[in-house]
Amino acid sequence: MAPTPAHERILETAFRLFYARGIRAVGVDLIIAESGVAKATFYKHFPSKDELVLAYLDKVDGIWTGQLRAAAEAAGADPSDQLVGLFDALGTACRRDGYRGCAFINAAAESMPGTPIHERTVAHKQAVRAWVRDLAVQARVADPDGLARALTLLVDGGLADGALAADPAAAAAAKETARVLVAASVADTV
Repeated sequence: MAPTPAHERILETAFRLFYARGIRAVGVDLIIAESGVAKATFYKHFPSKDELVLAYLDKVDGIWTGQLRAAAEAAGADPSDQLVGLFDALGTACRRDGYRGCAFINAAAESMPGTPIHERTVAHKQAVRAWVRDLAVQARVADPDGLARALTLLVDGGLADGALAADPAAAAAAKETARVLVAASVADTV
């Protein structure tokens, strides 16, 4: 079943407010007021705030994962190039107006371990790492797990630095570091 216009308005409003202000700082009443829906309509679509937060994280996941994959694919067919190229998504994200870092890291910081929201943040990070690992396997590196871990830590560090320092050079530095790591990992297999 396709989402209704009210569902989409609620989700778009939550997306904007949760990212700009934080999940805990934004209450249901504010989302209802800003989205222009009735309280009953809100609860019909999202029986709890946690369900709305999970829908928000799903939306962020689709956007961010799509940006990472598009940046990797734009780098060409070689998996080694894709491992470096995915960092172009980082540069685009950090230059966006209102950039506040990684929505998943932010959500994890605001949630308790073991809760569905925290578990969703962990699942996202694991899925990104698994995808990067698959690229590393395709690139035939000696230690795909180690490279995937290093590169995803570098992405997360770049996202955090982009929010803290607001320096567009952070993404370029992360990409250059990724280039060195990938080249060293590929050279280890030759």
